[in-house]
Amino acid sequence: MRDRFRLGRLRLGTRLVLGLGALALVVFAAVGTVMATSMRSYLDGKLDEQMRATQLAETETVKAYGNVKKVPQGWYSMVFTVHGEAVDVKNGDQPKDLEDVSEVARDVNGGELYRTVHLDGEGTYRVRACAVVDDLVLVSAAPTGDRDSILRQLISLEVVVFLAALVAFVLIGRGVLRRGLRPLSDMADTAHTISTRDLTDTGRLPVRASGEGGGVEVEELRTAFNTMLDHIDSSLAARTAAEQRLRRFVADASHELRTPLTSLRGYADLFRYAAANEPAEREAHLERMRDEAARMSVLLDDLLLLARLDSAEVEAPLRVREVDLVELAEDAASAFAAAYPDHPLTKDLGAGPVRLRADPMRLRQVIDNLLTNAAVHTPAGTEVGLRVFPTGVAVTDSGPGIPEGDRGRIFDRFYRVDNSRARNRGGSGLGLAVVQSLVTAHGGTVEVDSEPGRTAFTIRLPA
Repeated sequence: MRDRFRLGRLRLGTRLVLGLGALALVVFAAVGTVMATSMRSYLDGKLDEQMRATQLAETETVKAYGNVKKVPQGWYSMVFTVHGEAVDVKNGDQPKDLEDVSEVARDVNGGELYRTVHLDGEGTYRVRACAVVDDLVLVSAAPTGDRDSILRQLISLEVVVFLAALVAFVLIGRGVLRRGLRPLSDMADTAHTISTRDLTDTGRLPVRASGEGGGVEVEELRTAFNTMLDHIDSSLAARTAAEQRLRRFVADASHELRTPLTSLRGYADLFRYAAANEPAEREAHLERMRDEAARMSVLLDDLLLLARLDSAEVEAPLRVREVDLVELAEDAASAFAAAYPDHPLTKDLGAGPVRLRADPMRLRQVIDNLLTNAAVHTPAGTEVGLRVFPTGVAVTDSGPGIPEGDRGRIFDRFYRVDNSRARNRGGSGLGLAVVQSLVTAHGGTVEVDSEPGRTAFTIRLPA
């Protein structure tokens, strides 16, 4: 178990090299065994042919004289008389250990027989026995020392060559594997670099897995790795932006709520001071306190509405039914004309009703917010236009327009084009944010087009 644990802690390249080396060692051992076995069989065959040829040449002599005359140097050649189980040496050059040789002669049974035997004190011999005539058996024994020497040399050569090949294979394989696994090491280094970075307040991951090569699989892994980093990068950027928006939202909301609360506190102190004075002065302070309370109530209502729209998956902030957009626009135009008589209103409500499915109260709030926005951000006397078309409504004004740099943020919460203007004129900065959120909740879009002398907000809703 401990060895397996240690092996598992080795690097992938090292484990692959060890595995390939072990496989190569097994293959080399198998090849060497086959070669040595084949060589031994080949040499035994050659020795058997030589012994057969020698005995064939001596057969006539044995038949005629009953003995052997020519014996190769180092060989033994004997004539045995075999009577059943009884075996006797008739003549010939014979070794001291005759037991195994006699057994070979006894087992011939009229044919020929090859066998390898070990003679005590003399070594291993290859024995051939053949029946000559009647009960005579010719037995020849040739030493296998030359064969064994050749086999030892072959095995030694195989060991040296295979070891050299194994070392070369491991070294070359290690280099090839290291080169092939280098992209994986680079990706590991990239991941380690990311892990050492503080991602708490950053929205970007500046590192990517670079390089080329490694094959198709490594290239696919590198692409997937970089795609994952891009996704993490965008998620971090979105998280950072959301946190910044949240901080800005909390700061702006606190600031907006602090202003009416400070005013209420001040008017309450004045009211307490004026309690012993004239009733008219007390009534004026009470009226101002009501105004500040009403302003704070509107602000809180807008914040609550935005929160409900943000959590639309949890609760449904809209009560949708079939409404007439022309009727809603007519009511909004009448209210606007009464509230802002110094802004002439031009209406284009079409020839007939425009029916769609929407929340009438929220859609009316959208139109009211756009008309109010046009009135509070343009000087008195500026003409305001309200137009209804089959898929939505448009509100225009002939005021100074919205600077190009501010158009991309005018729908942000608490954002004001002019931060220095008075709040009693510019509002809380939530009107257009509410418009965009309500239109999006209805499945529609809101667009702004502005230039000096003309600004148009266009609401498009699904039919």
